[in-house]
Amino acid sequence: MPRGVHLAVVDPGVGSDRRGVALRLADGRLLVGPDNGLLSLAAEAGGGVAEAVDIGASPFALEPVSATFHGRDIFAPVAAHLAGGAALADAGPLLDPGALVSVQLSRAQVVDGVLVAHVVYVDRFGNVQLDVEEPAFAPGVAFEVAGERARCLRTFADADAGELFLYEDSLRRLAVAVNQGDAAARLGVAVGDELRIRPA
Repeated sequence: MPRGVHLAVVDPGVGSDRRGVALRLADGRLLVGPDNGLLSLAAEAGGGVAEAVDIGASPFALEPVSATFHGRDIFAPVAAHLAGGAALADAGPLLDPGALVSVQLSRAQVVDGVLVAHVVYVDRFGNVQLDVEEPAFAPGVAFEVAGERARCLRTFADADAGELFLYEDSLRRLAVAVNQGDAAARLGVAVGDELRIRPA
């Protein structure tokens, strides 16, 4: 993403005591949104939070502020003012960056020669995305996945019908699929489950 002001609103806690925040990252980006962990992954990727302000009572907010539409009434106006050149300190009082809510995602690990990965997403076809970013497996190499043999392949066309295989998906993560089948059902896994991958 280019440097600039980024607004994100996924806010099931709207109307509660969760804070609204604007953040300046170490790389210069500004993030605006709810303090519910949503911004934490982007903040980490941007070098961490250098400065944070509470925008719950921002002078940039629209009035009256709706109890259920802070995206329109608080977050978007604050983001617009910041994009227009307003100082972060003018959006609200300073906060300790260490007090911000963060989200911790699972991370794959190698334990005794076994890749211990976690299911991040299952699409509507049953393809299983894992928490392994930019996998470095060579095509054709065979592994054991949950007790089944699976080759690393580049595309679905490289797999036989019904074959379980590993591939790098469009988000550059390791995924497990069955050509013309449902890998999640076949392996009996869902989001959050652990999946062990070992050399065959």
